[in-house]
Amino acid sequence: MTDIFIDRGRTLFGREFSESSLQIAGGKISEVDSDRRRGSFGLDARDLLVLPGIVDLHGDAFERQMMPRPGVDFPIDVALADSDRQAIANGITTVYHATTWSWEPGLRSGDNARQLLEAIETLRPQLAADTRFHLRHETYNLEAESEIKQWLSDGRIDLFAFNDHMDSTVASLAKPQKRARMVERCGLSSEEFDRLVTRVVARGSEVPGSIAGLAETARSAGVRMLSHDDESPAARKEFRAQGVGIAEFPVNEETAREAAGAGDAIVFGAPNVVRGGSHTGWTKAADMIAKGLCSVLASDYYYPAPLLAAFRLVADGVLPLAEAWNLISAAPARAAGLTDRGILAEGRRADLILVDDDVPLRPRIIAVIAAGRLVHLTDASRLIHSSHAQGKAVAAA
Repeated sequence: MTDIFIDRGRTLFGREFSESSLQIAGGKISEVDSDRRRGSFGLDARDLLVLPGIVDLHGDAFERQMMPRPGVDFPIDVALADSDRQAIANGITTVYHATTWSWEPGLRSGDNARQLLEAIETLRPQLAADTRFHLRHETYNLEAESEIKQWLSDGRIDLFAFNDHMDSTVASLAKPQKRARMVERCGLSSEEFDRLVTRVVARGSEVPGSIAGLAETARSAGVRMLSHDDESPAARKEFRAQGVGIAEFPVNEETAREAAGAGDAIVFGAPNVVRGGSHTGWTKAADMIAKGLCSVLASDYYYPAPLLAAFRLVADGVLPLAEAWNLISAAPARAAGLTDRGILAEGRRADLILVDDDVPLRPRIIAVIAAGRLVHLTDASRLIHSSHAQGKAVAAA
């Protein structure tokens, strides 16, 4: 692994920026404010921000690479490779692919979840971002319970979320556009979809026991858990009592307040911040951040969003950049239990990005280093090393 020297960037240390240089060796930040070591190549970071790599707890934009149009499938390995390039190009160095395993056939079926998990495990060494598996379990998917427990026990799941979209699914049956999207995604006829929903809903009384059993297995395996779209403080309390410490997209302020009061991590979508509100009409993330009711931002369905959201919060006067960046780096790392990343310091994993912030609201990523490797470079004039090493570095990027 080639040593890298980052020369004189405006570097974020904790909650403060200072002009500093970093030496990277063995995949870690080995020294701060040191001289360049013999044999390392350098990156000129003058006038650039040097920031910790983004840790994305929930991103499902990869589904678009798997199925860019309803019913149009592409190989999972191709989709993952393309998603990896997109994540890295947007500064995401740790990515949790949020994979929904539902009672539905099609894109969110058990077969797809199995194939995606196997593909991630196989391709992980080849991917630039540290790629992890976030399983979003639809709680009415009772037939999957035993297999998911085995995955949890075997350490194959990195984050485990409880999803319950049954009420919205039933409500959408009477809405032609939403109904058509669901039916098309499943690959069923309209009549077959209705019969499936009826069968699944009929087993609703079994769901609480299933949740309890899965939560117990996850606790025993040391897997961090999330609850998705909590609708009330009572729902958040119930999940917390079962060891579910991350509230993902609480749908109203009172639920977010319950989570914050108990010290839970609270996740909202970065696209919500960038667009100025939720596309579903629910909670406005920027308001929650201003009130101290959001601790983590995730890409959700759009990989460029975390980077853009941090700078949008600064431009709108909601947070200074150091605090805004915490929402997409240090805080999600803590929530996921990743103690080796999220901040820049000696001994930490060398995940960092160089950003040109000259144009307000349009930060431009110049370079990305993941686990000590230069994996993305958009401006070769920033390289400061021998011509032989330069050729190797540009080829690697």
